[in-house]
Amino acid sequence: MTQPTIAQKAPYPVAVEAGKDYFWCACGNSKTQPFCDGSHKGGPFVPMKFTATESKTVYFCGCKASTHQPLCDGTHKSL
Repeated sequence: MTQPTIAQKAPYPVAVEAGKDYFWCACGNSKTQPFCDGSHKGGPFVPMKFTATESKTVYFCGCKASTHQPLCDGTHKSL
């Protein structure tokens, strides 16, 4: 199985707005981390849609290995 590129071994804090959709980069190759810029095209990865239920800061996974994708679960600490 193909593994995603580790964009960084830390989460990306992002202030999200309630009701807004965000598309998290799952391949790790986007130049606009943590969000998709289309770099995955032609590969096995697709972006993951995240819809904010409230306005607050969330932590998007940067290592691409979280079991709670697209949000960080601390997996990067063991990589």
